[in-house]
Parts: sequence; structure tokens; C-alpha cells
Amino acid sequence: MKIKGFIVSCILWLCSFTFQADKKIRVMFSESKPRVEIDGFGNFYIITNHEMMKYNSEGVLQKKFSIKKYGHIDYVDAMNPLKILVYYKDFQQVLFLDDQLTQTNSIVSLETLGYEQTELICSSANNGFWIYNKQNNELIRFDSDLKPIVHTGNLKRILVVDLKPNYMMEHNSFVYLNCPSEGILVFDMYGTYYKTIPIKNVNEFNVVNGDVFYYENKSLKQYQVLTFNTVEKLFTDSLLQNVYWQNNRFYKVFNDSLVIF
Repeated sequence: MKIKGFIVSCILWLCSFTFQADKKIRVMFSESKPRVEIDGFGNFYIITNHEMMKYNSEGVLQKKFSIKKYGHIDYVDAMNPLKILVYYKDFQQVLFLDDQLTQTNSIVSLETLGYEQTELICSSANNGFWIYNKQNNELIRFDSDLKPIVHTGNLKRILVVDLKPNYMMEHNSFVYLNCPSEGILVFDMYGTYYKTIPIKNVNEFNVVNGDVFYYENKSLKQYQVLTFNTVEKLFTDSLLQNVYWQNNRFYKVFNDSLVIF
């Protein structure tokens, strides 16, 4: 009888585990086609034109942030959840928020720093950040005191390619610069060119343990950097806009909602 009870307990435990594994969280949007940012703690951020909303890993709304005088929010980077970067491209303005979505400093004017054509920006380690300056086709890294500490020089001349980047991010001491016609260019923390990942014609991606994940043609694809192979998972949802893989979860983005499982 003891053995039978043990087996029943195991079955119930496995059923409970399966239920938890299949648990879904749905968050509805008030505006269609928002952007989604996910941090390493499992929090996620819904970004519309002028507002950002922070949810915890269970889909419970935590905080809201909005400043309309700088125009619409072009980019958010939550690589460091304690110092979230928010970029207003039209005004070339950058600000940083803490984990309560409270502004932590005065707004940073890239024009005042001498970089009037900042096309892209992303967070960097040690409270720094990178910019891609369109005027000089150059990557520049700033430290926490807003001092430029890395200059790559004109990448068009150095690499002899026609760069038209549309997205960049930093991961594990490497910078990934997405150029749809060329692939994803990878640089080290000193701005030295490292390699090109042969993924073309994508708008965005995320990097998990060195592998590149991106959504294309109804599939979430994983480019494995060690084997150079690409594996994919097909999604059949007819209204699906994007899929992210992070924190061992799928984040499915629809026009009106985000579903996590």
C-alpha cells in the first residue's frame, strides 16, 4: 500500500508540474502593435508611442512611465533592469530609469555631446552605452560619466561595406550591429571587428548564451554559434506578430496582447 501511495503521489506531482509548465499569461494592450522589452529578471515592458508599462514575471502591472515633451519613445534597453535606457530619437535625447521607472538623472542630449546624427543606441556594461553615429559611420562607447572611451572609426571604410544598420545590442562583452543587407556585425568591447553572423533581412533579434534568436516566416529561429546550424520552431497562430525566447519562456506578441508560456 505504501508503494501504491508513493506512485500516486508521483503521478500527482508530475501532473502538477505539467500544469505549471503549460501555464499561460496574457496581457492585453490598449494600443495596437506596441514594442516589447524583456529583462533578465523576467520583467517585461510594453512600449507605446509615449508610454512604457512594466509588468512582473506573472503579468502583474508594476509601474508606468510617460514624458510627452520629447516626442515618442524610439527605443528602450532593459539590459540593466536597474538602469533602463530610454531614447527619443527625434530630439536626440537619452534618459535612464531605475527599477521603479523613476528618472535617475538629468536627460542626456547627444547633440550637446557633439553627436547630432545618432541613428542607434544601446546599453553597455558598467552603466555605459553605445551609439552608432550616422555622420561618421562609427560606433562610440560612453562610460557612466558620458565620456567617449571607444571609437571604431569609419566602419564603411574599414570593412568596405555599405552599412545601413537598423538595430544593435550588447551581450556578454560583444556588440551586435544588425545590417540587413550584410548580416549581424559583431564587435568586442574595444570596438574591434570580430565576425559577421550570416543572418540577413531581419529587423531585430535577441542573444541568449551566445546564440541568436529571431522571428521569421512564422518561425522562431535559433542560430547556434558553435555549430553554425539554424534550428526553428514553427508557430501557426494566424495573427502572431513576433516571438521572443528569453528566461526559458516564449513571449508571443499579437496586435492586441502578449502571451507568455
